[in-house]
Amino acid sequence: MRQTRIFATAVCALALLACKPNNTTEAKTQEKTPHAKPIQEFQSVHDPQIKAEVNFSMHDSTAPKVDSKRAMQYVREVVNIGPRSLGSPGHKKVQEYIKSKLQGDQVEDDVFTADTPVGPLEGRNIIAKYPGKKEGIIVIATHYDTKQGIKNFVGANDGGSTTGLLLELANHIRQQGQRNGYTVWLVWFDGEEAIKEWTDTDSLYGSRHLSEKLQKDGTLKKIKALILLDMIGDADLSVEEDMNSTLWLRQVIYQAASRYGYQSYFFQQQGGIVDDHIPFVQKGVPAVDLIDLQYGYANVYWHTPQDTLDKLSPRSLQIVGDTVLESIRLLDQK
Repeated sequence: MRQTRIFATAVCALALLACKPNNTTEAKTQEKTPHAKPIQEFQSVHDPQIKAEVNFSMHDSTAPKVDSKRAMQYVREVVNIGPRSLGSPGHKKVQEYIKSKLQGDQVEDDVFTADTPVGPLEGRNIIAKYPGKKEGIIVIATHYDTKQGIKNFVGANDGGSTTGLLLELANHIRQQGQRNGYTVWLVWFDGEEAIKEWTDTDSLYGSRHLSEKLQKDGTLKKIKALILLDMIGDADLSVEEDMNSTLWLRQVIYQAASRYGYQSYFFQQQGGIVDDHIPFVQKGVPAVDLIDLQYGYANVYWHTPQDTLDKLSPRSLQIVGDTVLESIRLLDQK
């Protein structure tokens, strides 16, 4: 993904003209400069006129919770496969692993050919579908591939943490049987990472393909919301408020987090993220990216061999997983 830190803290969102961008993060690598301008008008969930509209709840001990230990075990098993970039041996193994945990579910392989700088490569989005009684679809998504060209890069946080968490979410949704709410899709995107250097065409291969496919067959207009998860296993969790994400959906996330008393882990910093949600947002789908781009000081572990299991925490998986479960419940009421 690419990222620009628009403002350093939520306070800056209330002082737009006085606050300077966080140039430290931008100076680290130009790869984080977005290739798309923020799509939403600049409004934060912390803005006074917006914050008043959010129905904050007290901590609720009865709210549904994921099994963070089980989720962490899935992450561990994914990471133990090793690097899983397009065309690598681990790439095929992780596909088989994901589908082995979804046996008995309605699972579809969305196979495509990625036109990459090194030639055509086969990609495969994996989609698990859980039918609901209401007309419409809620998509919860992540990516499972790792970036090429980085020796011993296993992507424990970047792709691994969310791949495991989606498998845990599948356990909860499966237990519901036919849902009273919307149909839920769990989507593991392939080819999020650039093969050489991030550009409009060398990135987001799987999400670009699926968004175009669903637009052509008419399914795209049925998607009520897309929640993308990326890099949320960091033990020092701070989920960024992505200003390219749909405002009302950011509000839903923040309200969901507040039910558990988790709101301090969300949206304390604002930025503009280009990630797998963007192809959908550009086509009019409400979408939000839940991502923590402070992975180590100044994001030092990102896209390095130091992105390993010891940097992660089951507690972070718990916080994000619970928040997603509650967000689905809130969306079902809309």
